[in-house]
Amino acid sequence: MTERDITDSWSRGRARDQDEMARLSETQQFGEPHLFNIPATGSNSKSVKRQTDNHSEELPFNNQSEKTISPNYVFSKLPRWMQNWVVWLVLLTLIPGGIGFLAMAMLLKLPTAPNCPKIFWPLASESVRLHCAQLAASKQTVTDLLQAINLVKQLPKNHPLRGEADRFIERWSKDILQLADQSFQAGKLDEAIATATKVPNDLPAYSTVEEQVEKWQSIWSKAEGIYQEAEGELRQRNWQSAFMLSAKLLRVDNKYWATTKYDELNRIIATAREDGEKLAKADSLAKSGVADQILEAIKLAESISPTSYIYQKAQELIPQYGRKMLDLAQAKLDKRDADTALDIVRQIPENTGLQTEVEDFISLAEAQRSAWLGTIDGLQTAISQAQQIDASRAVYDKAQQLIARWQLEIEDVARLDKARTLASQGTISDLSAAIAQAQLIPTGNPRASEARQAAGRWQAEVETIQDRPFLDRADQIALMDDVNSLQAAIAEASQIRNGRALYSEARRKIRNWTAKIQRIEDRPYLDQAKDLAQRGDLNGAINAAQSIASSGRALSGEAQEAIDDWRVQIRAKENWQKARDAALPGTAEALVNAIQLAQQVPRRSILRLDANVAIDQWSQQLLDIARSQGQSDMYQGIETAKLIPRGTSAYSAAQEQIKTWRNFLNPEPAPAVPEILSPSPTTTGQ
Repeated sequence: MTERDITDSWSRGRARDQDEMARLSETQQFGEPHLFNIPATGSNSKSVKRQTDNHSEELPFNNQSEKTISPNYVFSKLPRWMQNWVVWLVLLTLIPGGIGFLAMAMLLKLPTAPNCPKIFWPLASESVRLHCAQLAASKQTVTDLLQAINLVKQLPKNHPLRGEADRFIERWSKDILQLADQSFQAGKLDEAIATATKVPNDLPAYSTVEEQVEKWQSIWSKAEGIYQEAEGELRQRNWQSAFMLSAKLLRVDNKYWATTKYDELNRIIATAREDGEKLAKADSLAKSGVADQILEAIKLAESISPTSYIYQKAQELIPQYGRKMLDLAQAKLDKRDADTALDIVRQIPENTGLQTEVEDFISLAEAQRSAWLGTIDGLQTAISQAQQIDASRAVYDKAQQLIARWQLEIEDVARLDKARTLASQGTISDLSAAIAQAQLIPTGNPRASEARQAAGRWQAEVETIQDRPFLDRADQIALMDDVNSLQAAIAEASQIRNGRALYSEARRKIRNWTAKIQRIEDRPYLDQAKDLAQRGDLNGAINAAQSIASSGRALSGEAQEAIDDWRVQIRAKENWQKARDAALPGTAEALVNAIQLAQQVPRRSILRLDANVAIDQWSQQLLDIARSQGQSDMYQGIETAKLIPRGTSAYSAAQEQIKTWRNFLNPEPAPAVPEILSPSPTTTGQ
């Protein structure tokens, strides 16, 4: 193959190989060592040849060139980090050092702690027991503490670790009691007692167990007593007492009762108080006697929760409220207001437990409503409705009584209808026949009362027809309005006997006519007395009218009023005369006495005007006297001026004078004038 037949790439590669081989041959000449088992200069030819033979197998092309590859070529083909001598130095340092460290650690390592759960205790040493007991006790559970105690309490009395073990046992026993107390404080009394009694009875701490348990039980019993007493007060709706009792729980030496149960009781009290207010409102509504309000009371009682302490009381009141509604309906039914009664009773809730009574009430009420129509058809319908009530019902007997009554009433209604038909004719004979028909109804029958009332009305109509002519004639006679005519009218009306229908009307007319006669007879005497009074003879007028005033006749009231007026005038005249006489001395005391007497004259008296003028004059005289006294003694003048009565012409002037005198006697202090410091004069230099 010629060189022209070889590609360019191959030629270039071969050229590179030749260059490298040349460099390798140069290095061999200087005797550099070769790596990877390649001998340096001076090695035997066999080894070189063996090496080259191996390479010749890999390179089929030009075996002659492979024989010239040097060890430096192989070294250059290694990874770069393996060619760094620092890496090899670090590796050679760390590997021996690590091996030495591991060896020392294994030599110095302490022996492992014993595995307590897997130890065979009969062969275990005392130190191992103490160690495992401490590990168990560190968990601070009752089981572990008891296990720790059991491990170490078997140490002999003369063992060196016995003293330390006893101290641990005492501490662990106290830890058990402490855990028991924690259970007690958490509200777990039984658990606390069970825990405390687990302390071995051969330990010194066991002597306090019984005392501690008794203390816990005492505290618990006391707290329960307070709680139960508060519950009792709640059931009685004594909220304040219950709250005061709950406060006692705060002083109980137990966190559970002082916190959890105290808060619980307070919540219960608050809820019970709200429920109590609801129940009180329900009671108030139920007492109103109004159906809607009683129904509202039932709803309020129903709203109380079953967990409430007054739930039972509320449940007891619900039937009572229902009974009130039933009684209210019965009251309406007794007044023959069947529609309202049925409306009320149908609103009664089922939870009142009165449904059977409600159904019976409705059945009877509907029957009675039909009977009250007052017709034969209505009564027959009522009987049919009442007959449907079963014999097992509580109202069966009452229904049978009503049926018997209504059957009799049907006969009475027939008689009354016939009597009303007769009475409608309006004649005396027809009315008398109607009365006779109504009287056929026996007294004990249901319509007996109605028959008696109808007969009474018809009898009154008969009497009116019979007696009306007497009254009409009396009215005609009385029209003359003189004594004789009035007496004749009275005689005519007096023919109507007591108990007759027109008797009251006749007596009223007779009283009016009698009064007219008395006025006609007594008027001259009263007028004569008034004439005497006009002439000033008041005592004579009183004597003349006294007989009329005390007679009780028609003019007695008028005569008495005149006498009273005349007596007032007499007293006024007497007081007026006394006042004038009292004022004659002209002294302050006399004038005051005169004014007081003059003021007793009645305002309706004709002398009152004269008295008022005199009072003003005497008041002015008092003021003059006071001023005269004030010139020498202002205090006496003030006292005299005070006597002038209010409402007189001199009263205002007297008050002004009093004020002037008082200001003079008690002058107001002058306001303090602040001192003004004037600057001191300065001297000028000479």
